Amino acid sequence: MFEPDTTLTETKMNQRHFDVDAARRDFPILECHVHGHPLVYLDNAATTQKPQAVIDAIVDYYTSTNANIHRGVHQLSVDATLLHDNARAKVKAFLNAGDVAEIIFVRGATEGINLVANTFGRQHVGPGDEVLITAMEHHSNLVPWQVLCEQQGATLRVVPIDDDGQLQWDDFEKLVGERTKLVAVSHVSNALGTVNSIREIVDISHRHGAAVIVDGAQAAAHMTVDVQELDCDFYVMSGHKLYGPTGIGALYGKRELLEAMPPYQTGGDMISSVTFERTTYNSLPHKFEAGTPDIAGAIGLGAAIDYLGKLDWPAVCDHEDELLAYATDALSTIDGLRIIGTASEKKAVLSFVLDGAHPHDIGTILDHRGIAVRTGHHCAQPVMERFGIPATTRLSLGLYNTREDIDAAVRAIAKVKEIFRC
Repeated sequence: MFEPDTTLTETKMNQRHFDVDAARRDFPILECHVHGHPLVYLDNAATTQKPQAVIDAIVDYYTSTNANIHRGVHQLSVDATLLHDNARAKVKAFLNAGDVAEIIFVRGATEGINLVANTFGRQHVGPGDEVLITAMEHHSNLVPWQVLCEQQGATLRVVPIDDDGQLQWDDFEKLVGERTKLVAVSHVSNALGTVNSIREIVDISHRHGAAVIVDGAQAAAHMTVDVQELDCDFYVMSGHKLYGPTGIGALYGKRELLEAMPPYQTGGDMISSVTFERTTYNSLPHKFEAGTPDIAGAIGLGAAIDYLGKLDWPAVCDHEDELLAYATDALSTIDGLRIIGTASEKKAVLSFVLDGAHPHDIGTILDHRGIAVRTGHHCAQPVMERFGIPATTRLSLGLYNTREDIDAAVRAIAKVKEIFRC
């Protein structure tokens, strides 16, 4: 069972203070009521709420700068292009990429993974080769590799996890070998909250000549991400889990790899020149961005990064870690409740099952008290199978959550026990 290091947590909180009440005022939706109750939003792993600064940036683009980008010579197009380019630079700084050309705008982490699978994957994975993933992966970091292996005659290998939801390192080191061409791993598990030691995974994989792609969808909003320090070959993130809009995300790739990869989609701005006989492709990052992009989405993502940059980020991370420890302790006092995912290092996610109550019923009862949680398999069915359960109830935290939110959830779970007499 997860046991928080309360001494360390208290020390951190004494060093830094995050004004969560002030932050909550930045998110207008938190003033809403659901079924007559104040909204308690604990579904941040599915999507985060948006601060007014992000909403304003999107509205401002559509009301004062709306135009298609690149190639346009009129002022609106020039202004929109500058805003879009600035957003890319903000993502580059956020991930500490070495070059702005290494940042590819995509619809989200899922599209970023599919892009790599259908370009780099097809180039480097062939018959008899292996792709290695872990048993805790989201379907988005499983199915693309499964399809790739089926089509290329390769083998998908899976690193198992232990009863705490942690990678079994002995198995990982045994499974990485000369046939391994690519390792795909989540930075933070969306179903368990487990934080994986990415740099160690990268070091081991690179020693065997394997490239590494990291699914950072659940990590970017809860910890500092430095792709140069991690030395990963690819890293994907989603804007909507980072307090930005839906439909936008980013793929980071090392420049030399991106240069050698074929386009993912064709048409529009990904071309340099076209004749009936031959097409030459645009330079990075445009080679991978066919058609009109989600301009407003990119601007909104840039605004979200600006918003987070104005906060004391270490204090935000400390606040979330303390809240996760508080929630873990609170749920652990409930008879018949079992936490799924008790790794020694976790972020923001707390999944559980309750004897005698189906997760969907728990979620419905909590919803009628204004509490938004996620129930189901969380697009991680192999994780559920590993723990012998069909589904969990998942509480997932954001920077605006409070102890009072957790207390409300605990009271509502007590009501579930009363209803089902469990």
